[in-house]
Amino acid sequence: MADNKDKEGNFKRLAESRTNKVIDMLMLIGNLSNKSNYSYTQDQVDKMFNTIEEELQRQKA
Repeated sequence: MADNKDKEGNFKRLAESRTNKVIDMLMLIGNLSNKSNYSYTQDQVDKMFNTIEEELQRQKA
């Protein structure tokens, strides 16, 4: 029984940490939208977000 509690605690701790890291990285990607600092095409943006969305779907499966 204690083993399951340890596993649940580990999951919660890691899930929170990793989720926060993903959110932080997405915010950094959002910073790339500043056209005064970066130059990009809509195609590049679409490819970037399509790749992220595809990986998210793979992991959800």
